[in-house]
Amino acid sequence: MLYDYQGALEDLDKANVLGPNNASILRTRGNVKYMLYDYQGALEDLDKADVLEPNNAFTLRTRGNVKRMLKKYQGALEDLDKTDVIEPNNASTLKSRGDVKYMLYDYQGALEDLDKADVFKPNNAFTLRTRGNVKYMLYDYQGALEDLDKAILNQTMHSP
Repeated sequence: MLYDYQGALEDLDKANVLGPNNASILRTRGNVKYMLYDYQGALEDLDKADVLEPNNAFTLRTRGNVKRMLKKYQGALEDLDKTDVIEPNNASTLKSRGDVKYMLYDYQGALEDLDKADVFKPNNAFTLRTRGNVKYMLYDYQGALEDLDKAILNQTMHSP
């Protein structure tokens, strides 16, 4: 992958002029804006894409992540709950929803989602780090230490 998000955004802006109100273009451009940390711009595109093509799992998951980054946790939870109904047991959805539940102080719910995410995509550093924090809040200090140690190890192993 090239990760030329700025170049991709320029191309998607041109495509949007040629084909406005195209859910696929808006969904993709929203994701690119998310990757460029333009959360407000991403939210605008993803909201439009959802109106044009409701209940698309990718749109809802990405919008849930955008809302999570904007600290709109209740809205994020709603989008991620819908995504889990459309596309059950997706590790990306589960780890994001687990993080949102953690931020909403639903530690048991967060733990359940993060445990499932770890089954479907084992040893993901984000999942392990978040689950370690959740276990700490649930007074499972040994479990927290184990997850956080594994997260550090996996982060180090997968760094450039």
